[in-house]
Amino acid sequence: MNESLARKFRADFPVLSLVKEGKSLVYLDNAATTQKPRVVADRLYRFYTEEYGTIHRGVYFLSQQATQFYDESRAIVSRFLNAAKLEEIVLTRGTTESINLVASGVSKLWLSVGDEVLITAMEHHANIVPWQQACLASGATLKVVPITLTGELDMDAFRRLLTTKTKFVSVVHVSNALGTVNPIADIVQMAHGVGAKVLVDGAQAVSHMPVDVQALGCDFYAFSSHKLFGPTGAGVLYGRYSLLEQLPPYQTGGDMIETVTFESTTFAKPPARFEAGTPAIAEVIGLGAAINYVNSVGFEFIAQHEADLLQCATEQISRLNGIRLIGTAQNKASVLSFVLDGIHPHDVGTVLDECGVAIRAGHHCAQPIMAFFGVPATNRASFSFYNVSDDVDRLVDAVKYCQQVMG
Repeated sequence: MNESLARKFRADFPVLSLVKEGKSLVYLDNAATTQKPRVVADRLYRFYTEEYGTIHRGVYFLSQQATQFYDESRAIVSRFLNAAKLEEIVLTRGTTESINLVASGVSKLWLSVGDEVLITAMEHHANIVPWQQACLASGATLKVVPITLTGELDMDAFRRLLTTKTKFVSVVHVSNALGTVNPIADIVQMAHGVGAKVLVDGAQAVSHMPVDVQALGCDFYAFSSHKLFGPTGAGVLYGRYSLLEQLPPYQTGGDMIETVTFESTTFAKPPARFEAGTPAIAEVIGLGAAINYVNSVGFEFIAQHEADLLQCATEQISRLNGIRLIGTAQNKASVLSFVLDGIHPHDVGTVLDECGVAIRAGHHCAQPIMAFFGVPATNRASFSFYNVSDDVDRLVDAVKYCQQVMG
């Protein structure tokens, strides 16, 4: 575990030095949202105080400059995902909007009665509900790939459920509730083998590992800025350009058109077709700054350090009596979910907060997972590269304390 390098990067995040009621903050809710480095906050401040202007509409200096910064962020995202071309990057307001955009178009273009959409039992609600609605609108059928007791995807079941009726597969890259990393390249290859298209929910993946959409082979990939050390209100949809060209607009309005008359409207080519109205300009610029920061840290360090933290935390938590781990897949990202015998997760979260340890307690917008494991909720500690071994020790000590006062 490279503690010295982690502490160096930790210093870039002002909130991590917070002390409340004499206790320093241990932030372990990174799967919900990541903290922001100073360079991102500084970039937003500079834009709002020195550079602010709307984009794509003005001929004056501030507007032209803001447009340049915004377009640079799109290019940064394109390189980050290794997209084949810049026009494959649609800037949205988050993963949820990205998935809804695709599901809405898919229901109109590629689904009808007798067709099937395949998702998995470990999906976030944002990758379940849009496909339920798409199937309701089109008459298609939603099929669900089960998971195992270790929290891994049942690949034998996936192969059985994948048929020529399957028109679309939508799957999470990394489970937010379990930490499971799915074999996306294999899933895509099998899905393409029956002619199905694939969307990947990458919200939990992009902060932990490099993502190459060309290597994965997926047709669509979605993620959010705020889980990648950037601002809220910005997100990304990568789409294979030949497919984006076919999709109808998700929203209509200004800046996504070529011509408008009272008789008819012609729409712009992607990605502008899917970016109606004034976008989250500052937030997208902040996302670009966040990606540049992550690249400077490097995924080699991030992946190794987070793996070390997860292993250390898992080993220590597992030694405690009266604890059950939820999600023990062999290939995991930095999520540790657990329940304590006789203590509701919300009570655990409250006691840990009193100890200065911030975790998530709840169903994590993954109620089908909770139902599968027979629990109403779990406690989830999720790590980032700015966490250190002291954070693991504080987590374990807080859990022990909770068992003492609540057990």
